[in-house]
Amino acid sequence: MYEVHTVENGVHATKVIEELNSLGYDKDHIYIFAHDKERSKDLTEGTHTESVGMSEQGMFDSLGNTFKKRGDELRSKMSSLGLTESEADHYEEELDKGKVVVVGSKSE
Repeated sequence: MYEVHTVENGVHATKVIEELNSLGYDKDHIYIFAHDKERSKDLTEGTHTESVGMSEQGMFDSLGNTFKKRGDELRSKMSSLGLTESEADHYEEELDKGKVVVVGSKSE
């Protein structure tokens, strides 16, 4: 089970994270995506959320992302959290517009 929100900036992302927390999503399972790697890193650190890594993607997908273009890498990471290919495509397009995507993920 997952919930996805598109927001304009870090302030809005923080509000969404608080909402997700109140709905039972643990911060260890809330992920923030931005097209720019530094912005993504800063938002993740500033909100004390997680980055998608080997435990979510598996070793081969995680290593494979090293050689992918940023858009492909982001879609792959979102898919590893349970989003369908078309959902990942849609949200990656939102990232292209400068938006931030927040994904809360939890097992049912």
